[in-house]
Amino acid sequence: QVQLVESGGGLVQAGGSLRLSCAASKRTISSYTIGWFRQAPGKDREFVTASSWSGGRTYYEDFVKGRFTISRDNAKNTVYLQMNSLKPEDTAVYYCAARLGDIIRTSRSQYNYWGQGTQVTVSS
Repeated sequence: QVQLVESGGGLVQAGGSLRLSCAASKRTISSYTIGWFRQAPGKDREFVTASSWSGGRTYYEDFVKGRFTISRDNAKNTVYLQMNSLKPEDTAVYYCAARLGDIIRTSRSQYNYWGQGTQVTVSS
């Protein structure tokens, strides 16, 4: 079992940056694809980006391409989400999630382990 803990959320003005971290414990993440999802108030949880276990493949939804970057440090058992040029519509609770294997999936049902989430608020 993998335990995931997100951190790094906060309040930022539009155009600003934040870096989220997803730290894993109890098991190494080196065999897991890690994804980031987000959920805004009144909306469904949506896929944002993911990194294969090797880090060799990444996938981004169009609404964050060119602004967000996912990276991972398997030695530190941590995955990062660098968010630049933030917009008010990026406001949401951000979750990291893990699925065993090297295939990136965008459906939340394909991920077995979830963190508790971290709030990101972007003011206009």
